[in-house]
Amino acid sequence: MVAQGESNDALLGQTTCGTLLHELQIIWDEVGESDEDRDRMLLQLEQECLDVYKRKVDQAAKSRAVLLQSLADARAQLVRLISALGDNSLPGIRIPDKSTGTIKEQLAAVTPTLDHLCKQKEERIKEFTQVQLQIQKIRGEITRERATGVPQVDEQDLSLEKLDEYQSQLKELQKEKSDGLRKVHNLVSTVHDLCAVLGMDFFGTVSEVDPSLNDSSSASIQSKSISNETLAKLSNILSTMKEDKLKRLQKLRELATQLMDLWNLMDTPNEERNSFSHVTCLISAGVDEVAGPGVLALDVLEQVEVEVQRLDQLMATKMKEIALKKQLLLEDIYARAHLKVDTSAAFESILVVIDEGNFDPSEMLQEMEKLVEKAREESMSRKDILDKVDRWMLSCEEESWLEDYSQDQNRYNASRGAHKNLKRAEKARILVNKIPALVDTLATKTRVWEAERGTPFNYDGVPLLAMLEEYMLLRNDREEERRRLKDQKKFQERANSSTTNGGTGSKRHSMNQNGSRSASRNGQRNAARPSAPVNYVAIAKDDTASHVSSNNPAGSGSP
Repeated sequence: MVAQGESNDALLGQTTCGTLLHELQIIWDEVGESDEDRDRMLLQLEQECLDVYKRKVDQAAKSRAVLLQSLADARAQLVRLISALGDNSLPGIRIPDKSTGTIKEQLAAVTPTLDHLCKQKEERIKEFTQVQLQIQKIRGEITRERATGVPQVDEQDLSLEKLDEYQSQLKELQKEKSDGLRKVHNLVSTVHDLCAVLGMDFFGTVSEVDPSLNDSSSASIQSKSISNETLAKLSNILSTMKEDKLKRLQKLRELATQLMDLWNLMDTPNEERNSFSHVTCLISAGVDEVAGPGVLALDVLEQVEVEVQRLDQLMATKMKEIALKKQLLLEDIYARAHLKVDTSAAFESILVVIDEGNFDPSEMLQEMEKLVEKAREESMSRKDILDKVDRWMLSCEEESWLEDYSQDQNRYNASRGAHKNLKRAEKARILVNKIPALVDTLATKTRVWEAERGTPFNYDGVPLLAMLEEYMLLRNDREEERRRLKDQKKFQERANSSTTNGGTGSKRHSMNQNGSRSASRNGQRNAARPSAPVNYVAIAKDDTASHVSSNNPAGSGSP
């Protein structure tokens, strides 16, 4: 092959147009071609040579035009690449000078730079594509909008400045995603805690928001939904659960308070109370302080509510017992205060309310306590007067005893207990002498009491002032009767003395006088009897003392 190529070159080097034309003339001479044929063939040969040269020139011109276009395209592409990639990303890159070297030399000078920039463009497009894909993915996670296809890269601007913009945008979205994941994690954690407290299904609750939230493994943390929709749903669920927690806590507080009230009212032992200590401890707890599995679960509320209902039923029975005791206490207070008050109506209405079951034990006890307290206050307001009434009645009793004692003709006998009666009589006289002053004081205090309260002071249903007035009238009547009897006795003693000195006729007169005097004493013995208050039955005794007094000269005096 090498030898053949060398022979061809040698042949070409030896064969020229002149030698060929010489050989052609020799052939023509031998053939005997005419000059015309020779001129015609030479002219044809010359035309064919021109055509060949012309074709070669045309081909050369076309090749030059292609090279120039390639050079122009390369220069234009180079300009576009430099513009797209940016000057800052192409240190040392410059466009070759047009006036230096041939076209091929210029093209050869541009091509390496162009190839380098094309590779750099491809790499830059990959960088842009990766950044934009991440941006598109994170944005889709946040907005919950599914991206379709690969993002379109703007090849007109592949500068580092533009790439920095995308990277900055990516960093912001990554931060937003990180914040979103943290928010979702916090919300999910709070929902988990609330589900535990409320006794709710955590996985079922968060799955309704987004299925990705019910997986707590570390591998799935980045895959959790962080969309605005997810955050909004979680916030709404969390808000609802917090409201439920507050409502349940308030309900449980009410039930626990009722439990404690019922326990206190019924003196429930600590052993029974301890079974609900996990509930009663929440009465003073704040909403944020309430934690623990199932603390506010519906079954806990139902359990406490059932217990309250049970205790309510038990309390109704006990409330009736308490109401009866309070009624007896009230009646005792009024009886001690000598007040006639009908308490049955008030307590019958209380029993009706208890039977209906719609009552608050604490309020009902307060109402009953108010009735008792009112009775005690009224009793205390009467105490000072009642104490003096007791003294008055005691004095009246002693007055009655003293009168009976004074009419006893055997009181001076040396019988057993005579000295005790004598001492009692001395004390009784002191009390009896103080009765008028005591009655005056008692009447004054009673009038003041009635003026302050605008109601009469009754003693066992009888106005006290009327009792005092009646007593004083009777006492005055007795005093007058005593004086009359005393005067009559003196008159009889004088008559008896005259009869003794005057003989038989006078004696008969004295007997008549004694008979009439005895009849008079029998007719007046009720009037001569010291009177106590009309309703004080302890003083009501046999009114025979007046008859004895009329025969006893010392009946109205000291023993």
